[in-house]
Amino acid sequence: MTVIEARGLRKAFGTTVALDSVNLRVDEGRILGLIGPNGAGKSTALNAILGLTQYQGELRVLGRDPWLERDQLMRDICFISDVAVLPRWMRVSQALDYVAGVHPRFDRAKAEGFLTKTDIKRASRVRELSKGMVAQLHLALVMAIDARLLVLDEPTLGLDLLYRKQFYDSLLNDYFDRTRTILVTTHQVEDVQYVLTDLMFINRGRIVLDCSMEDFESRFAELTARPEQVTAARALKPIRERQVLGRSILLFDHVERQQLAALGDVRTPSIADLFIAVMGDHVEPATGMAK
Repeated sequence: MTVIEARGLRKAFGTTVALDSVNLRVDEGRILGLIGPNGAGKSTALNAILGLTQYQGELRVLGRDPWLERDQLMRDICFISDVAVLPRWMRVSQALDYVAGVHPRFDRAKAEGFLTKTDIKRASRVRELSKGMVAQLHLALVMAIDARLLVLDEPTLGLDLLYRKQFYDSLLNDYFDRTRTILVTTHQVEDVQYVLTDLMFINRGRIVLDCSMEDFESRFAELTARPEQVTAARALKPIRERQVLGRSILLFDHVERQQLAALGDVRTPSIADLFIAVMGDHVEPATGMAK
């Protein structure tokens, strides 16, 4: 089943084009990483999917028009942003009471179960929790809602490595069941490489890469070339070359690994390295309102 489908999706703020004829499709049971620099159009795309902004083109989320049918759609979608939205005066127990009162698909027992794995006390106020604990609380509330689509916008921004790893481990182990779908945007791409099933790069409002992680691992290869083989490696037309400790590291697209292995050490590149290679000098500073 298709969860998100966009055709010719366009959004402009005055003369600034945030989304430029975007086509995308996300199927059920997938975890898509939408990666792009500041000003690329990520937040605008999420706002369109969540029914928070109007747009041109066609967009269906769980079979609905998100702008016209947002009330019904929100029963099946959960959203976590980098902005802390939980009132700082609220106690943890009150947060549980509130969500239980407003969302018909919230399972309080499940949320309580998630919280028992943390150091969060029910009587604590949100302002007394660390940023990592607030993220844990927010995640516990969201994971206890039987939603078909979870949208995450920089969910671990400002958290240390331990909390970031715990966050994504909880998503995989306690929430994702291969029927739910997750859409995540993040600048901390090293944290999500093992989580994603699909990868999409966006820049200047356009999709510049769209592939599954299976295709990513078979399509792209990074070679640390032996010094005497650098010229031969360059002849294979890498999409990027960099120098590390005097060694040439070259990134290739659609070049057989067996051919590269004769020239040095081969590995699968990181998403971050591929991002830099694909974007290159085409990334521009954020302007206007495109995000």
